[in-house]
Amino acid sequence: MRKKFQRETEYLTIGVVAEMTQVHPQTLRYYERVGLITPKRGRGNVRFYTQSDVERIRRIKVLTQDMGVNLAGVEIILRLSDQLERLRREKEELERKRKEEKTDAV
Repeated sequence: MRKKFQRETEYLTIGVVAEMTQVHPQTLRYYERVGLITPKRGRGNVRFYTQSDVERIRRIKVLTQDMGVNLAGVEIILRLSDQLERLRREKEELERKRKEEKTDAV
């Protein structure tokens, strides 16, 4: 069963995320060490995870367990996916500005 988030800024601890994703806490720490995830840190250096972090962990799990991709491959896939998302946002912003300029010119 998947836990639903109330809002994007809801933070979860490593134990809760491990239970939600069925990924061992030590594995989550390893993912952080190798740069696949970057949870926020609170007092006492406690890790806090967001909905985006949980979705990323689930994606890593699918890539590794269901598709047989090693972590080096996962890192490449996630990096390219992140880059693609940034480019999509930039494109949308440029299109929005272009549309505004057309409207202003009329």
